[in-house]
Amino acid sequence: MKRIGLLGCGAIGTQIAIAIDTGIIPANLTYIFDTDKESAETLVTKLKQRPIIVENAHLLSSNHLDLVVEAASQQAVSDNALSILQNRKDLLIMSAGALLDESVFEIISDACKEFKKTVYLPSGAISGLDAIKSARNELESVTITTIKHPKSLKGAKFFEVSDIDPDSISGETTLFEGTASEAVRLFPKNVNVSALLSLAGLGSHETIVQVVANPDITRNIHMIEAVGKFGKINTVVENVPDPTNPKTSRLATLSAIETLRSICSDDIKIGN
Repeated sequence: MKRIGLLGCGAIGTQIAIAIDTGIIPANLTYIFDTDKESAETLVTKLKQRPIIVENAHLLSSNHLDLVVEAASQQAVSDNALSILQNRKDLLIMSAGALLDESVFEIISDACKEFKKTVYLPSGAISGLDAIKSARNELESVTITTIKHPKSLKGAKFFEVSDIDPDSISGETTLFEGTASEAVRLFPKNVNVSALLSLAGLGSHETIVQVVANPDITRNIHMIEAVGKFGKINTVVENVPDPTNPKTSRLATLSAIETLRSICSDDIKIGN
């Protein structure tokens, strides 16, 4: 079985670790790291097969592993992806927004080629990525509208440069409309789906993102429209927020688990 290292022991990382520990993912979780050591220690207590906690992220990939799962942050991707690939480990990235930094994308892409390793990007909290990727050469426009409860958006950089107080939002309010590259900068923990959509389709400067806060909803909603010579794609996903972290959707966690299960399984592969 593949040996897995985990970078980030928060809500998503914990669920991935439990999926490995319970056999949903046929792999061995051997090493973990989190900048908050207490989070790593708490995770270990939840597992039957207890991985080793390493002292820093670079030690994680220097050990005997096949693949590292990043479930930490965009900054963790920027800081550690290159060394992980240099250490001849495959990498699964949850914080896909990091790849909209063109220099980061180029470094990671070049490293994949040089060291003959693979970076995996789960589809996250949206649907339809396979179809959009298939139609990439015929796309003319791609838009995504993300609607979340204000508490799911709290802490975003957007509020540091805006006069809007998330606690004072009393009705549906459009917070942002612009490119995906700008959206992931202002909402780094909330709209990684727009990064995935960009990478699958027209790119970060041509993908249009709208972020809406609505205190009357209980789900995270993503509405996508893609138009081109092939026709039109419309998808709507209403996600239940993760109970331990409302900034992310339960489907994002399930997507990561299924992607890793597929990587680790000798089985029929569905989709591209």
